[in-house]
Amino acid sequence: MMGSSEVAMHALSGAVPARFSPSLFANAPHAAIPYKNRGKYRRKSRALAASCSTSRIRNGCLRDYGFRNINNRLLSLKCKCQRAESTSGDANKTWFTEPASKADQILGELNGQKVVDFENGSVIMPNDVSVNQSSDKTRGNPVEDEVWRLLQESVVYYCGTPVGTIAAKDPSDSGSSVLNYDQVFIRDFIPSGMAFLLMGEYEIVRNFILHTLQLQSWEKTMDCHSPGQGLMPASFKIRTVPLDGDDSVTEEVLDPDFGEAAIGRVAPVDSGLWWIILLRAYGKCSGDLSVQERIDVQTGIKMILKLCLADGFDMFPTLLVTDGSCMIDRRMGIHGHPLEIQALFYSALVCAREMLAPEDGSADLIRALNNRLIALSFHIREYYWVDKRKLNEIYRYKTEEYSYDAVNKFNIYPDQISPWLVEWMPEKGGYFIGNLQPAHMDFRFFSLGNLWSIVSSLATTHQSLAILDLIEAKWSDLVADMPFKICYPALEGQEWQIITGSDPKNTPWSYHNGGSWPTLLWQLTVACIKMNRPEIAARAIEVAEKRIAADRWPEYYDTKRARFIGKQARLYQTWSIAGFLVAKLLLKNPDAARNIWNDEDAEIVNALNIIVDSNPRKRGRKVLKKTYII
Repeated sequence: MMGSSEVAMHALSGAVPARFSPSLFANAPHAAIPYKNRGKYRRKSRALAASCSTSRIRNGCLRDYGFRNINNRLLSLKCKCQRAESTSGDANKTWFTEPASKADQILGELNGQKVVDFENGSVIMPNDVSVNQSSDKTRGNPVEDEVWRLLQESVVYYCGTPVGTIAAKDPSDSGSSVLNYDQVFIRDFIPSGMAFLLMGEYEIVRNFILHTLQLQSWEKTMDCHSPGQGLMPASFKIRTVPLDGDDSVTEEVLDPDFGEAAIGRVAPVDSGLWWIILLRAYGKCSGDLSVQERIDVQTGIKMILKLCLADGFDMFPTLLVTDGSCMIDRRMGIHGHPLEIQALFYSALVCAREMLAPEDGSADLIRALNNRLIALSFHIREYYWVDKRKLNEIYRYKTEEYSYDAVNKFNIYPDQISPWLVEWMPEKGGYFIGNLQPAHMDFRFFSLGNLWSIVSSLATTHQSLAILDLIEAKWSDLVADMPFKICYPALEGQEWQIITGSDPKNTPWSYHNGGSWPTLLWQLTVACIKMNRPEIAARAIEVAEKRIAADRWPEYYDTKRARFIGKQARLYQTWSIAGFLVAKLLLKNPDAARNIWNDEDAEIVNALNIIVDSNPRKRGRKVLKKTYII
């Protein structure tokens, strides 16, 4: 028998549609679904034979809640989604389900939602979600109008409701050449989601959050091994398949990829972190806090946190990950503790702390979260930061120090400082290095990690301004003819051969190896607005606007100055389109950026001051003599 809390969690874990927004999706090509076309939720368990295969869940719009035990797992059964024939003229396109139980209605009301009863079923509506009713959004600028149109055309529909945007809609792609660019990626949807939020189109973001949440609990295995609970998928694809072998009736199913089909078979560590960040932005922009207050959403947040905060062998507060587990999803020598993951990790912790409902069962988790925030911020600010002064200090490091008060804690050899860095480091400015491990510092400049350190307040005010100073000083290297270099410098020669395995896609100054990615414009813009330096972002947008539309919105650019469209870049890449749009919208309305960034927490600052004042090089010291609840 299940406890009441389990029933509540499962009953509320269905992704339910918000009020249908006619402004953006009234003319959706998939909105008029035939009566026999259904979205069905079901899970199939495949028996283990000679080898293990990945179990899939097939997911629908609204749930008919039922439960059964399969292999000692509690599995939700099915849900049928169909449009009632009697409401074909309904302007709001209301969707019906099989009758909900009284428990469902009570749980819905407790969760801050309206349960509207109809003769044939019920629909759960969010409270106080504003819906933009304008049917046409124009800005008077041809480029901006094209951007908005292209973003609309990239929208993917599931059971008639918008649930995301595909990675790219390149007209030259066909057949096998599409690869997985026709899927909805969590990290790729983030700039799209921000664009929709800034435009007042909240429904698609809400649907995306709830549907991807459902995918979190699915069974996922590769070679008989399953990752920890809480892992979010890298992407999902909507497929239309015959229903129970009947070709006259079809169903739409969500087919996720947790990394078991990805190149290199790497789990997407950043997906869950981005999901939390988008969830907070949705609440801030829409004013609809009922989504983050739902029991299933609260459970999803906790599962991600528990996965990230789990104890291990690592001595550092940073997350230990493999190569290819974030935006740089191919072998690029970032395994270990890459800055990008740490910045997103910190941001997700701050956002989660803001959204977690205070309850007795969460006390230990919140305590662990607060302690990790303090330790992580100290570690990154103290050991990842380099400027001219710090570089000179590393240059004079002594090695092989066996003591509690060692200056060179990680036994970094001064010869690791590359000649390029000595010449490249400006007099004014600094940045966070890309990675730190015992006897290894990756001095490459990784843009996303540094920009998001500003956005999340992982960097101090002084460090944030110094990063922007460095960007201005090294404009010809980091921006040049198209913003923004994903990392600098590129790996070349024997270093490229050893670190990337001679990856033909990551050749020097291409793709992740020093390529230029227009989608990074929106992170740059948020960071600049936060630090009251919007002119930097405006200058970068002006550079991009000269050619990106004429180049048909490429995924990335090649060469040291970004003069060529990437040799394997997809055109009409959605996050290039969305990133540009978000940057333009934020420059027009800078106050909206407050809904995205995290302010520096005074309690964390105070705790860090205590750490510094307690003489961190003292033998046997404890970082914190007591637990700080923030």
